[in-house]
This record gives sequence, structure tokens and C-alpha cells, in this order.
Amino acid sequence: MISTRRALILGAGAASLTATTPATAQDDGFVLSGAFVQGGFAMGRTWPRALVFVDGEALTTASAAGLFVVGFDRDAPASVELEVRDRRRTAGRRVPVRPGQFASTRIDGLPPSTVEPTDPALLERIRQESALKDEGFASRVDTDDFGNGFIWPLETFRVSSAWGAQRVLNGTPARPHYGIDLAAPAGTPIRAPGDGLVTLARSGLHFEGGLTLIDHGQGLITACLHQSRIDVLAGQRVTQGQVIGRVGMTGRATGPHLCWRLRWRDRNLDPSLMIGQSAPV
Repeated sequence: MISTRRALILGAGAASLTATTPATAQDDGFVLSGAFVQGGFAMGRTWPRALVFVDGEALTTASAAGLFVVGFDRDAPASVELEVRDRRRTAGRRVPVRPGQFASTRIDGLPPSTVEPTDPALLERIRQESALKDEGFASRVDTDDFGNGFIWPLETFRVSSAWGAQRVLNGTPARPHYGIDLAAPAGTPIRAPGDGLVTLARSGLHFEGGLTLIDHGQGLITACLHQSRIDVLAGQRVTQGQVIGRVGMTGRATGPHLCWRLRWRDRNLDPSLMIGQSAPV
């Protein structure tokens, strides 16, 4: 096995190795820190319950402690305008977003039904499962658990596929891989990367196999895929480091591993960039 630190160095990809940006502030009650890169995020502190605008659109609200998070997806533009407003004040920043560097990966030997399903009954099953996942990802828990950052969900692993890689499945180009694959023996304990609320815990999904979703506040949701066992229930609060399941190779997988994903609302993020982060002060 490869240690956590070495695994990151060997395979987490250029975006995951990008240094995070230290907190920046002006004398206007608005502090930002984070990873200002495609697939990254900005974590901010401002006035309690202030509205947070992203490129002119109100997308979230700061917590009672004034914390908020905003995600930059894989195709984020070169800069993003962030603005916070309460009834009396407004403050803003134009945040530069560095381009990511994304590899291409090829996976062969997958069952055809997991790449291009055509059976009507299977397509209906996939539709129903998509509705379940959409409901889980629609969570907007009013907490700021993300303020404590993440830990790796496995203690030892090998990064077998970097986040954001362009995938070729059985020779057919597919959508980018919005997870980071952590190879480990089947049965390896999976730990909650941060405090949060379980919004979906379901085994036997066609693509994901065993899947757990955790909302870490304001719609910042991690996903753990291909689990052989799930040890939590939807609606349950979990704490950072708590065992939530076991590594497997269920669903669309060719070997035992954990596919770890992160989404902020409809934006796919690199969860490894949240490792060791903390809210700005």
C-alpha cells in the first residue's frame, strides 16, 4: 500500500497539487481563502446570513457564523465575480481561477450495459435511480460543516485515476471523470471526510453500486461510490473520521476502489482540494 501523502504526490493530478490560496481581506468584512483553480473552491467569511452572488446570481447564503462556500467547476472561466450583500452593506471580489490540467484515461473490459445500456427495463431502472440521486444532491443543509475541511476517506490507498480526466470507456469517449479513484483492498473502511448529514445511502445502484452522499453544508456534497457495504442511513448525522462503509467494486468498476466525488450545487469539484482546509478567520 502507498501512504496517503505519497499517493497524492504520485497520482492526484496537477489540480490536486495546486497550492491553496491564503486568506485575503480588505477592510470590508469579506475574507476569502481556498483553491482558486478549475475544480476548486472559495471559502469565505462575511456578515451572518449575507446573500452570496456568483457572477451576478444569488446562489447561496452565509451561515449564522458568516461562513459560505462557492465551487468552481472543471470548465470554470478565468475569473469569477463574488459579491456579498446584507441589508446595509455590499462587498465584492473578482477571483482569478487558474486552469486545471486534466489527463486522459482508458478503461476497457467494462460490461456493455454499463457503458451504453439499451434494454428498456434497465433504462427505466437507471431513470429511477437518477431521480434518487438528484434528490440526494438537491440537499441544502443549513450548516457550515465544510469550515473544518476534509480528511482523506481512506487511510492508505493508491490514486488510480485523477480527478477531471477525460475518460475513454471500451474505446468510446465519455464524459470527464468527476471523481478521484482511490484503489484499496475490498473491505477497507471508508471514513466520513467531514461532518455532515447523510442524504442518500443506497446499495445496488447500476452505475455506482453502493453509494453514500453527505451534505457538508449549503449543498457541498461528497459522494462515495462502489461500496461493498454501507454502515449509515439517510438522515443520519456523521462526524469526520466516522466509518461509513467499506471499499468494494460494485456497479461500474473493474477492481476494488473508492470513487470519491464532490459537488457544489450543479458544479463538480475535486474533493482532494478540500483536504486540510479550514475557514478563514
